[in-house]
Amino acid sequence: MNPLHITSVAKESGLTTDQIQSVQNLLMEGATVPFIARYRKEATGSLDEVAVAYIRDRLNQLSELDNRREAILKSLAQHGHLNDELKEKVQAADTLSTLEDIYLPYRPKRRTRATVAREKGLEPLALATFEQNEADPDTLSANFINPEKGVTSVEEALEGARDIIAEYINEDAQARAAMRRLFTEEGIIQSRVAKGKEASGNKYEAYYEWQEPVGSAPSHRILAMRRGEQEDILNLTIAPPESTALALLNNLFIKGDHPASQQVRLAIHDSYKRLLSRAMETEIRLTTKQRADSEAIRVFADNLRHLLMAPPLGAKRVMGVDPGYRTGCKLVCLDRQGKLLDNQTIYPHSGEKQARQAAQIAIELCQKYRIEAVAVGNGTAGRETEAFFKSLPLDNAVAVIMVNESGASIYSASEIAREEFPDHDLTVRGAVSIGRRLMDPLSELVKIDPKSIGVGQYQHDVDPVELKKALDDVVISCVNAVGVDVNRASIQLLTYVSGLGPALAKNIVHHRDTHGAFRSREQLKGVPRLGPKAFEQCAGFLRVKNGEHPLDASAVHPESYAIVDHMADDLGCKVADLMKHDKLRRRIELTKYVDDTVGLPTLQDILEELSKPGRDPREVFETFAFSKDVQTMEDLQPGMRLPGIITNVTAFGAFVDIGVHQDGLVHVSELADRFVKNAAEVVKIQQKVVVRVLEVDLERRRISLSMRSKTDRVSKPGRPKKPKDASRTAPPAKHTPFNNPFADLLKPTS
Repeated sequence: MNPLHITSVAKESGLTTDQIQSVQNLLMEGATVPFIARYRKEATGSLDEVAVAYIRDRLNQLSELDNRREAILKSLAQHGHLNDELKEKVQAADTLSTLEDIYLPYRPKRRTRATVAREKGLEPLALATFEQNEADPDTLSANFINPEKGVTSVEEALEGARDIIAEYINEDAQARAAMRRLFTEEGIIQSRVAKGKEASGNKYEAYYEWQEPVGSAPSHRILAMRRGEQEDILNLTIAPPESTALALLNNLFIKGDHPASQQVRLAIHDSYKRLLSRAMETEIRLTTKQRADSEAIRVFADNLRHLLMAPPLGAKRVMGVDPGYRTGCKLVCLDRQGKLLDNQTIYPHSGEKQARQAAQIAIELCQKYRIEAVAVGNGTAGRETEAFFKSLPLDNAVAVIMVNESGASIYSASEIAREEFPDHDLTVRGAVSIGRRLMDPLSELVKIDPKSIGVGQYQHDVDPVELKKALDDVVISCVNAVGVDVNRASIQLLTYVSGLGPALAKNIVHHRDTHGAFRSREQLKGVPRLGPKAFEQCAGFLRVKNGEHPLDASAVHPESYAIVDHMADDLGCKVADLMKHDKLRRRIELTKYVDDTVGLPTLQDILEELSKPGRDPREVFETFAFSKDVQTMEDLQPGMRLPGIITNVTAFGAFVDIGVHQDGLVHVSELADRFVKNAAEVVKIQQKVVVRVLEVDLERRRISLSMRSKTDRVSKPGRPKKPKDASRTAPPAKHTPFNNPFADLLKPTS
């Protein structure tokens, strides 16, 4: 634990050192982010999950910086370079780039041109020339001619000296810091089509002649251009104007107008072209990639959160339908706990005779299992299958609902699905997933790798480690925010509960299968390997409905049961009475129960939980229906106003399912009657919207939509400005779905 880290994070975040210290202590004790945010508010000053996660991640970054610092100090000591001045510089470095700049001159390196020149004995000449005094370089060089060492002329001696000076300049910490700022502030990212890849119609065509300031280039464009480069279609460069860079270096190193200064000037040009510009471009490529990754990951995480927190239908008897034409529609009947009761295959789209047979089978299954809702996947034949079920003479209470089936095929082929349904094929498993997803999206989606759900942008291009960490944080946050019924939860869902993991989740399910349903939270202590620390972390997030203690079904932590018992005793009632009667709760004076460990934040949470024990933070489920008059893209006409559901939110707009098997795109400029910088400000995944059709391109299967109430177009602010010296750059294309260079790249993937 480094006290300097606490101070550093406090300054960066505006939080107090006590808050940072408390979070660090809790993390070191094994506490999870959800647990700290929910049950340790007194210790942290009521920090939320975002703040706690920031502190965790920033402390980890500073710890990694310390590890690198120690490695560098060890290397410097081993090679005899370390002295008090150098050690002080290394200890004071507050960023990795600064640290590496200090270490660069001493870092073991491969054989370079400067190394060869030193072997020829030319370093004294380089030092004397670099001083730029009155001495004539030609005269000095004559003293270093040595044919035995490969120096046969004055020019060869000067060339070797310039190689050494070029390396001095490249390794100068001040020069690198200044050049880094220049590349960051004035660097231009340029994209050119690779030779032989000039064919039109390519999805990267908009980038064949493109340039813009690297500092303002949006993440999706950076990732698009990088992908084009990886596919050998584009060539990228990042650099400021060369004249500006050379002028900066000349100001740093040129001391006069002597003959030696001219040699230094030549060395500066060589150093920049051969060494420094390449090193800086590599750095800026890395930093822009990290910036783009962070933004793409943030978009993905936000989308995933909204998807996981989509309203559940709840414990209903559901028929799941995986639609299809030639192979038929697979039907599964599920009970209110999601257990598979029956499965059949029907062919409602294969002629009148088979349609009648399909109707008879569907009606009989609905009656036999008292089906309350039909979940129809939105894939191939989804709209037609939805219309088929809506035409059946079912009970009016049976809702027919379209369900986004993205990722269902991934689940159906997974080891999890094979373990759950070893005797059923992929189609049955997929239909079960569709049905369960309607009942409880969160419980079902945790079984699927988030990257396969198709709600991100460039998920295959960003850092996979950072992406997984961010998405895992989102899943953990959502699972613990909702709470988990310990007697119904799958292993996969329990895995994400605070303090648990795959092993303990399996042990809980095995204990449940062996000994029967848990009757209290206290019984969790009997699960093998679930010790006191794990119980402390998980107990508040696990629910035992209809258990022995009324609070076991709530988010009140067992460590606070005594407080609630005390409140009930003071009012002369039972805990159950407190949970039922608002009049009793209003009589509670919270200040009476404040002590050294429990403060008002926790007591207020307890009181709120008593009013709505085990409340689900998700919104109430509402049915949705697409337009009956629109089934395919051919039915679309400009000007139509249609209901839709947001399926993906990207940096440049939102994709909307309007029920025609092809999502339409609402560009960010069409999301509202005002300027919108970030689409997430206006829309979110699973949001129900009304859109207007702008254009339909049947050939390229593209639909342009608008959510603006006004019919006139607005200008699209926020386009990249044309940088200086960009006369060859084509003007940015108008961003409609038909020529948007990002639309093809960012379609949801499964």
